[in-house]
Amino acid sequence: MAVFRFMTSPALFALLLSILLHAGAFLAAKPKSDPIYGIEVVKEYPHDPEAFTQGLLYTANSTLYESTGLYGNSSVRRVALETGKVELIHRMPDAYFGEGMTLFDDRLLQVTWKTTTGFIYKKKTLNKIGRFTHQMLDGWGLATDGKIIFGSDGSSTLYHIDPHTFKVIAKHVVKYKGVEVPNLNELEYINGEVWANVWQTDCIARISSKDGSMLGWIYLPSLRKELLAAGNT
Repeated sequence: MAVFRFMTSPALFALLLSILLHAGAFLAAKPKSDPIYGIEVVKEYPHDPEAFTQGLLYTANSTLYESTGLYGNSSVRRVALETGKVELIHRMPDAYFGEGMTLFDDRLLQVTWKTTTGFIYKKKTLNKIGRFTHQMLDGWGLATDGKIIFGSDGSSTLYHIDPHTFKVIAKHVVKYKGVEVPNLNELEYINGEVWANVWQTDCIARISSKDGSMLGWIYLPSLRKELLAAGNT
């Protein structure tokens, strides 16, 4: 479940290579031989501090689409990047906890926590136009390369999902040096890779979209330190 630690900040959050994540500690050591990368925050934008962000994607015209969680407060939103203004919102039934979301064609696809139920929305209006049942154990993250859907359920498994039938067509257990990487969370598809933030850590895993092999890490303790220094909890 993609919970961002800086959701209660004074209306600012970092837009970081189209990915947002929360903090913790995953790598006890950083072997010099492994591809481990740092980050640079190049700009910050205002954002609703009450939004329990779960899925986030950027489209043209400085527009964000966002899925928020919490029972009784879950929603799908269209947000102006530069101002943080919520331009359009669809509030979900109280029984659902919104999770990861992606855009396939002109449809927003969203999964929900602790269920195998997902919802389909029109991009333009955010009207709900359908629902689907997926075969993951839970609904955490979604991303797409425009052909298939990539999904996560909080385990170490990366799923390939047919975007029309929502059936699993392949799945890969993600491992780092032979050890499974658990808690794969919100997903992004970037240049042939799936990037997954690892829940409650300072890490983004860079994963091959073809076979689930590990390609490297993005390590973000500096981001957490900056947020804490700014008074965020």
